[in-house]
Amino acid sequence: MTLVEFSTETPPSFAARPDFSAINYSTLEQQLDSLLEQAASQVTTLQQMPNPDWQHFIEPLEAMDASIEQFWSPVSHLNSVMNSDELREVYNTCREKLQAYWTALGQNTELFQQYQSIQQSAAFTSFSTAQQRVINNAVRDFTLSGVSLDDDSKKRFTDITLRLGKLTNQFSENVLDATNAFSVHITDLSRLAGLPAHAIDAAALRAKDKSLDGWLLNLEFPTYYAVMTFAEDRSLRESFYVAWSTRGAASGPHSADYDNTALMSEILSLRAEKALLLGFDSYSALSVETKMVESADQVINFLLDLGEKSLPSAKQDIEALTAFTAKEYHQHELEAWDIGFYSDKLKKAQYAISDEDLKPYFPATVAIPGMFSVISQLFGISITKIDDVSVWHPDVEMYQIRDKDNRIRGEFYLDTFARENKRGGAWMDVCVSRRMDNNRVQLPIAYLTCNLTPPVGDQPALLTHNEVTTLFHEFGHGLHHMLTLVDYASVSGISGVEWDAVELPSQFLENWCWEREALDLMSGHVDTGEKLPDDLLAKMNAARHFQSALFMVRQLEFALFDMRIHTESTAHTVVDVQQVLNEVRERVAAYPVPEINCFQNSFSHIFAGGYAAGYFSYKWAEVLSADAYSLFEEQGIFNAAAGESFMRNILEKGGTQDAMQLFEAFRGRAPTIDALLRHSGLAETATTK
Repeated sequence: MTLVEFSTETPPSFAARPDFSAINYSTLEQQLDSLLEQAASQVTTLQQMPNPDWQHFIEPLEAMDASIEQFWSPVSHLNSVMNSDELREVYNTCREKLQAYWTALGQNTELFQQYQSIQQSAAFTSFSTAQQRVINNAVRDFTLSGVSLDDDSKKRFTDITLRLGKLTNQFSENVLDATNAFSVHITDLSRLAGLPAHAIDAAALRAKDKSLDGWLLNLEFPTYYAVMTFAEDRSLRESFYVAWSTRGAASGPHSADYDNTALMSEILSLRAEKALLLGFDSYSALSVETKMVESADQVINFLLDLGEKSLPSAKQDIEALTAFTAKEYHQHELEAWDIGFYSDKLKKAQYAISDEDLKPYFPATVAIPGMFSVISQLFGISITKIDDVSVWHPDVEMYQIRDKDNRIRGEFYLDTFARENKRGGAWMDVCVSRRMDNNRVQLPIAYLTCNLTPPVGDQPALLTHNEVTTLFHEFGHGLHHMLTLVDYASVSGISGVEWDAVELPSQFLENWCWEREALDLMSGHVDTGEKLPDDLLAKMNAARHFQSALFMVRQLEFALFDMRIHTESTAHTVVDVQQVLNEVRERVAAYPVPEINCFQNSFSHIFAGGYAAGYFSYKWAEVLSADAYSLFEEQGIFNAAAGESFMRNILEKGGTQDAMQLFEAFRGRAPTIDALLRHSGLAETATTK
């Protein structure tokens, strides 16, 4: 850990940056054992402390948590972005020890009683809102960790927790291994007809790196997307569709060693049993305890209502696509691997625009600094690159954020491009959290990770508009973590924020990717530097809602499936996952899905991530984000007062208050669904029902 002091701050601040070059896999377990031994000793002292108070009880616990976070976050991060057999082995060993430690801590009755005594003390009423939130959340979390269970139930709860940690981690590893294992070696250039030049060039370099002739296509998302959208070879598209949709399954081209089917059933059973031990009817009922929503039924009704408003338009989208392909290409029956390919052609026919038309205007070397400029104008901050820092890969860069008063607010690592042994998707993760440490502010540091199209040779990476939107999305999460002014780690940044509100800043920020003033800052043709032309912008906006209903019902399918399997599974009877998925598709899908599709086997968000019985959060928070953005539509997208209000009421407050209270403080009222329907192109459909 590298400590960098900033003495000009008031109070002074410091950045606790990991030293990735100093991480030695062979000593990690020993280091963790020593750290946990020290922590256990301190817990023993604190749980026996008479008259616990904030300074002598809470602050040492936060410091202890911070030391564990600073040790573990870079190790956990490396496991996601630089996975290897050596790291995986020690990571799994350490992860199990850490999980055992946290589980035991959450069931420590004496520690729980200390928190309760502070909560019930006369001093509690004089605490700040943030401090009270820390205590109240801790008491709640002890309860949800099984602290009040009898000894036998506590042991079972612990066994379940440890087993779930192992199963969910194995699920994630299987998806990564299946993705890495698949490739298609091509020696006939004609099979690549239709693919963009950059995709062909990247495939040639990939083959060369493997000492192969011709071209090598893999299952990293940029390659998968290029094949499914542009490859004229239908059999090639089919093979990639099958490979992608059967990751984590024994079907398709994958090894049975990567099959997640049994893991899913056991995960669902153990989650249901865990909930039952805590007195909940289902895991979804347990899940909503820490969210904005009130019940699983409320979530399901919300999703079904959106489905009712969206499905007619989604079916019209498919009908239009089918009619187009029959007329123009004599393709009368569309398979799943045809949808993306012909949709791109229909989009081009209707709007004279394709995703590939926009890519030259979004070289990463322009789009990323441009994004920083947009953020700077919106929130009055500056973003500067930091050189000579320890990173884990040559592609990684580090940046620092300062506010309008030149105070350092946070730092972040940016790991932009797809590569081998890097988990797919895009995410923000916590490196270190903001907290007060001995009258100094420990600055928040974030990991911002994407899997965007990488550069080929000496040419800059050319990004799709969707990839630019992904950057903005993850940067919204990062700002939520880094712009916080809360000095208590457990409620600073995204910590303590209800999970169904976490997506508010990220989805909110995506809106600037469609505005002329913002696009002028982040676009510049790779050859000429020309900003995105008016005609292309007009076409882009005209096509903005192209098949938006199809995207909506796809997301609703994921969310409804998630809620149903976690509501209907019990400790003794797990639902038939495939049957539930089929029933959900009958309700909200716009077109039939091939039987071979096993997308659930790679649904890492709910089986290996933090979205179990919570995937609905994307849609729930989209109501908030669309309504929040409507204020900027009214007052101007760079309106300084609106930007300051969003920063002050949402980004700076972290988890110190209920998300709904913070939203209403910003917007001046409760949210409505109107803006979401309008932004999704569904407002007219909704009003005519």
